[in-house]
This record gives sequence, structure tokens and C-alpha cells, in this order.
Amino acid sequence: MTDLRIERAAGEASLLDWQFVHNAIIPTAALSFAEVAERAGRNRLSVAYLGEALVGCSTVRPPGADAPVATVIARVMPEHRNQGLGGQLYTHGLELARDLGAEVIETCVLESNPEGLRFALRQGFVETERYVLPGDTVPFIDLRLV
Repeated sequence: MTDLRIERAAGEASLLDWQFVHNAIIPTAALSFAEVAERAGRNRLSVAYLGEALVGCSTVRPPGADAPVATVIARVMPEHRNQGLGGQLYTHGLELARDLGAEVIETCVLESNPEGLRFALRQGFVETERYVLPGDTVPFIDLRLV
């Protein structure tokens, strides 16, 4: 198997790749390109490839000045799951979050993504909250690494 290549989403092409994965996995909260570009200005967005195939993306929300809490989200396209790619993508995000000063790690999973929830629980996260965003019907699940 080709090694997973994880790159920071910085240019238009990689931001479009990030948007594609995000919107495929979280269709209830699809983002426009303008919203993705705005997120890239405040978060660390990455894309993951096996060879030339786009397989996933990640988001690291850096810790704030008031609390050393970062959010690490790893997303892998369904056809590429159960190959260890999510673990590699998550580890990359976790290292980045800690390099940015995070002492506490959180994540967020859409309830309609049971594979993502199982993955988070296997990594040592525990559920802290469920909520539905205005206009949505599918809850998000917030989790914290213990």
C-alpha cells in the first residue's frame, strides 16, 4: 500500500479537496468554498491522499488564549475506511494540536456517522454533549479525549 500523504490545505485545489470530503461526510452542514477559505484562516485544514487518490481531510481548531483546548477532527471517505488511514490522520492532527499548545483534545462527530463515532471512542474519547444546530435535524456529538 502507498503511504498516506497529509498536506496542509493552503491553495485553491487543496481547499476544494478538503471541501469535497467535508461535504461528503457532513452533508447536513455542507460548506461553501468561501466558508472553507474562512475556516482555513483560523484553523489548520489538511487533506490526505493515497497516491493521487483523495482519501480524507482533517481540521485542527487551535487552542484559544483562554483555554488550552483544541479540537481535532479526522474524516476518511467511506470507501477508504478500516485501513488505518483515520488513525494516521488523527495522529497527525493530535501532534499538530499539541504543538500549538493544546493540553485538552476534543472532537466532534455527526450522529449519522456511526463509523466516525466508533473510531473516536476507540481513540479514548468520551461523549460530552449532543446538540442540533439551528435548521438541522441530525445531532452533532462532542467528545473529549480522556
